[in-house]
Amino acid sequence: MKFKVNDKVLVTAGKDRGKSGVILKVYPKLEKVLVEGANKYTKHIKPMSGRAGDKIKAERPLHTASVSILNDKNQPDRVGYSIAKDGSKTRIYKKTGKVIVENTPKSVDKK
Repeated sequence: MKFKVNDKVLVTAGKDRGKSGVILKVYPKLEKVLVEGANKYTKHIKPMSGRAGDKIKAERPLHTASVSILNDKNQPDRVGYSIAKDGSKTRIYKKTGKVIVENTPKSVDKK
């Protein structure tokens, strides 16, 4: 999976096309990412005994084909890899060729 948690992405398809946000969670087996503030939906909670009904707004995961990473110039870009002679692999922007800065916190769901 080319996307990581805390990458800034642009939504390129769907009802939230044009919105940008940060990846909160990555689902590699499903090839989906959870983007902050994009693909929101409303879930209606039925009233039960002693509890009132409610509407909850939450984000749903987006397919990785519907998002594009934003490079250092804040333009949509693709992710590539650069392999060093010692075998280490780093992510780079395809347009600019610059290295993507890795963010420390990582949250991956194995679903």
